[in-house]
Formats: sequence, structure tokens, C-alpha cells
Amino acid sequence: MTAATSVLPAALALALLASVPPAATAGPPYDGQRRHGSALFGVRAPDHAAAQEFRTAGGPVTRVGVYLGSRAATGRMRVEIRRTRADASSAVAATGVDLAALGGAGAGWVEFPLHAVLARGRTYYLHLQAVTGAPGPVAWYGTPGTVPGSLTSWNYDEPYWGGWHPYTSRLAFHVNPAGDERCGETEPCYVPTTALAARTAGLLANGTAVEAVAPSFAVGAAYVDGSNVLRLPSGRWRHLPAGAAASSVVPADDAGARAGIAESRHWLAAGGVPGRTAEQRAAVRRALLSMRALLRPNGAFAAAWSPAWAYSWPRDGAFAAAAFAATGHDAEAYRILRYDARTQRADGTWAARTRLDGSGPPDGRTWQLDANGWVPWATWQWYRYAAPAARDDRLRELYPMVRAAADRTARTLGSDGLPPASPDYWELDTEAPTVGTAAPLLAGLNAAADLAARLGRDADADRWAGAARRLSQGVARSFAPRGYPRTADGRHGRDSAAAFMAPPFNAAPAGLRAALDSTYRALLLPNGGLSPGDDPRHDWGPYAWTASTSFFAVAWAHLGDGAKADRVLRWVLSHRNGLGELPETVNGSGRPSSVAPLGWTDALVVMAACAREGRPLPTPPARRSA
Repeated sequence: MTAATSVLPAALALALLASVPPAATAGPPYDGQRRHGSALFGVRAPDHAAAQEFRTAGGPVTRVGVYLGSRAATGRMRVEIRRTRADASSAVAATGVDLAALGGAGAGWVEFPLHAVLARGRTYYLHLQAVTGAPGPVAWYGTPGTVPGSLTSWNYDEPYWGGWHPYTSRLAFHVNPAGDERCGETEPCYVPTTALAARTAGLLANGTAVEAVAPSFAVGAAYVDGSNVLRLPSGRWRHLPAGAAASSVVPADDAGARAGIAESRHWLAAGGVPGRTAEQRAAVRRALLSMRALLRPNGAFAAAWSPAWAYSWPRDGAFAAAAFAATGHDAEAYRILRYDARTQRADGTWAARTRLDGSGPPDGRTWQLDANGWVPWATWQWYRYAAPAARDDRLRELYPMVRAAADRTARTLGSDGLPPASPDYWELDTEAPTVGTAAPLLAGLNAAADLAARLGRDADADRWAGAARRLSQGVARSFAPRGYPRTADGRHGRDSAAAFMAPPFNAAPAGLRAALDSTYRALLLPNGGLSPGDDPRHDWGPYAWTASTSFFAVAWAHLGDGAKADRVLRWVLSHRNGLGELPETVNGSGRPSSVAPLGWTDALVVMAACAREGRPLPTPPARRSA
């Protein structure tokens, strides 16, 4: 018979097996081969298949795992255990899986449920074959090297060999995979190529160390509720033990893992988990835990846990500090601000980003003036939520930082009331002042003035309030008439940073609501999210940025437009990955991409959820003239 011949019903096949006596000479068991460095045999029907001889110690089989690579997006993969390699009617168990259900084209270990009772010492054949009309090969991976104790593998290639051909190479498989043989423990699960658009899928943390979870180790996994402990497909747990630098896989309910779970749940309970709906609260719970994982003991806040993102940007840290403060996590918020104070430069500015050990910038990236607004704004947010008993003394420790930042901002304002051209969150050089710099600087000056007044520093308060008025007038002249475009000259399109003119950053000026509506429409992409901007000189491609999209959820929620805020929040939350993490971007196919989680988006979702629950973050007031 050919490899494509149909099999007998499972019940009849099992009966046939029971009627056949065991082999006269029992061989040693060989029922697992982990190595999978080569795509050895194509298995596309009707003229291609592969089989691996194996023996077990006998007993029931409940599943098999194989390392599969597929470039076909659709079709069906069939797995059989046969007594005779070329005889489909000798199958004692058979099952299949839809390739589309695996996510389409991809690679990794796939587990197939199979049910049979195998005779001890008998040689069986694990047979694999795909039926697909989609283009691209489907291959069974393994190793061409010697494997002690292994049996023959077989390639069914009708065009080349005219049928079955034996090989000394070995295919990657496991019969009844258990423990670390299960995918997601030491080996990657099958993950579609599209999922690899995201470098990371989640975080493990223990307060001192962090480890990113790769997408291929997140398949079928889920966090134990209220923790950064992963429940794996095998039922076991992966976590970062206290004091460890690398994760361990442990039995479910391991005492060390349970201690970590209890600690993180206690931390959550010590603050608040805002949200108007159960979905929002679940997303906020996950966001807070991820933000906590990204926060280093020294106060550096990593943007994400992947090499190009594992630095501390003052802007990302400012939003995290505000979100921590608003949810009652004072210590975390203050830790970030103290790090900002230590890393501020002598001229009152900050490097674009610093290494997480605080040793300085990793490169010569141009500094970004918007940090001089974001850090005082975040300090003001912390102060408003801090316990009154000692907050003035704690503020005095941060005040030199606030003063240096606000004075530098005031000195930069030109005769038109605007700051100079400077890179902002786009991290691109500009030819004219941007709303992404002007709006946070305005928030920072108003925040600094209010903080100064609360400490009785009236001269500072008046000086910064005067600068804030000049900047506000400059924004009104140059940005407002054009609907708050990216640049004051109006030559660079729209910018999602128009939302920074709304609360909780700035009191909304007249006409802002209409400007937000038109900006949102201009930046809306087919996938439902927003591009940061539509400057014709910069192509963002089909990628929606979850932070830029979330700006509008925050702005509309704080303006009291709940319907619009909820619509945006629903989109953002619907594009979390399988672990519930918020990615940096969403690609044109609607899939999470770049990195997940992104701390900035986490903080924005927390802020929006606070407002939707009826507890909006406050907005720094404009100080009246003395």
C-alpha cells in the first residue's frame, strides 16, 4: 500500500493489535529523539511521507510529539502509529491537526493526542503525512547524526526513490512526552512565523532579575493569576526563584513558586486595580505586574525586556511613576523619580536613555527636551497621591531636580514662546518645534510651579508660571489654529501627541476636542490602531503603535468622553498577546509585533482605566499671576 492509504477505525485497529503476539525478541526501548537541527524529510501527500521506527517499554500511549516545520498556511497533518511501515491498515492509532489551527506557517514541537496500548519490545512506526493545497514545504525535523540506541528512519519519496527509503538520520519525536520533554519547558512549542514578529511575549521576575519569555515558550502557557509565574502546557510551572538569575521549571504548587505568587498578589492588593469592566481590570492587573518587573531595584525603568529596549527612558519612567502613584504604589513611583534625580545632567536635561545600571547613555543618541516636562509632571503626580505626613520632606529631596529641569525649560523658550526644535518621542531630528515637546514642557512648567508654591518657593513658582504662560500663548498662536499638528510650521502632518494637550497633562484649550477627533481620523490605520503621525517624510508603514493609540484613550477618558475612550481601549486590549501582555506595535495583519510587554503602553492603559473607573488623574493647574 502507498503512504496515503486510509487507516482502519481506531477501535478495529486496537483489536487487531491485541490479537497479535509480541515480538519474539524484545529490543531496548527507543521512543524519543530530541535533536531537531535539520529539516530532514518532506511529508506532503500524496507522494511524500516519513516514518520513524521506535520501541517502548509497553503500556498506553496518550500523545506523541514531533518537531514540525511548515510553510503551508492551511491543510491537515496526520499522525499514525503503525505496526507495518507501508501498511496504513496496520495503524493502531491515528489523529490529525489542522495547520491553520496551529497558526499557519511556522515551526516547533507539536503534540498530537493518540490513544493505543503498545506491546513491550515490538517495533512500531510513527508515520507523518500532510495533506495541503497551500504552497510551501512541510518537513519533519531531526538530526543526521548518530543517536545511540536509535532505530531506522524512513523517507517516502515516490518521485525520487520510488517509495520508501531507509536512513540512518533520526527524526525528532517523543512518545508520551513527560517532564522536560514537553514543549514549553526546554524545547520550543510550534509557533507560527507571524508570532515571531514579537521578540518577547512576557516576563518572569523575582524583584531583582528579569527573564523574557520567548513566543515559542508561551504557546499554551498562562500566568498563574496575579503573578509572573507561568503555568506550562505540561501543567508544571516556570518561575524565577528568589535570588536566581535564570528560570526553573517546577511542579505545580512548588513552595518557592507559591511564595512568589503570594508576594505579588499581596503587592497588588496593597494598591488598587482600576477599571470599569472585568476586562479592563484584568488588563490593568497584568500591566501593573509587568511594570513592576521592568522596574529595577535602583529605579531605572526598562522600556521592555529585549536588548534594544532594555534601557531607561525618562519619558517611559515618568508615565510608569504616574501610573504607580495613581494605583497606590508609592514606593515604586518614588524610586523612579529618585533615579531621575541621580541621572539628571548638570545642565538640567537628561540623556535620551541610560543603561539600567545608571552608568550613562549607551550611545550618542540625541537628547530629547520633552523629558524636562515629563519628569516634573510625574513628580507632581506622585506628590498629589503621596501620603501627606512626609511628602513635603520627600519632595524637598527631589526639588533640586525639578528646579533644574524647569529653569532649563524656561531658558529655552524663544521670542515666540516656543521651545527649540528637538527630538521627542519619535526620536527623530526636527526642523521646527513639535507639539510632542511643547505640550509636555507646558505640563512640566505648570507642575513645577505648583510644587514650588506648595513648598513656599514663591519666586520659583512665579518664574515658572510666567514661562508657562509664554509657552501656552506660543502654542495657541502656532499650533491651535492648525489643529495641533506635529510641528509649529504645519509642514509635517498630524501627530498623536496632540493628545498631550488634554488632561491629565494640560487643561484642555478651546477647540481641542475637535482637533483630537480630526487627528484620530487622520492617523487611523486599516487594522484599527493609530500611526504616531502622518508626516509624509516618515513612513511608519502598516504598524499601529499601541502607545500612540492609547494616548487617545487617556485623553478622552479624562475629558469625560467615555464612549470614545472605551472604543479605543477595547481595540488596545483586544490586541494583547496570548499571555495578556500589551505589545509595542500591531502589524498590518492585526498581530502583536516588536516587543511585549511595553511598559509605556502598560502605564497608559492603567491611567485610562483609572479615569474610566471615575478616578481620573489630576491635571497640573496654571498658576495665576501674582
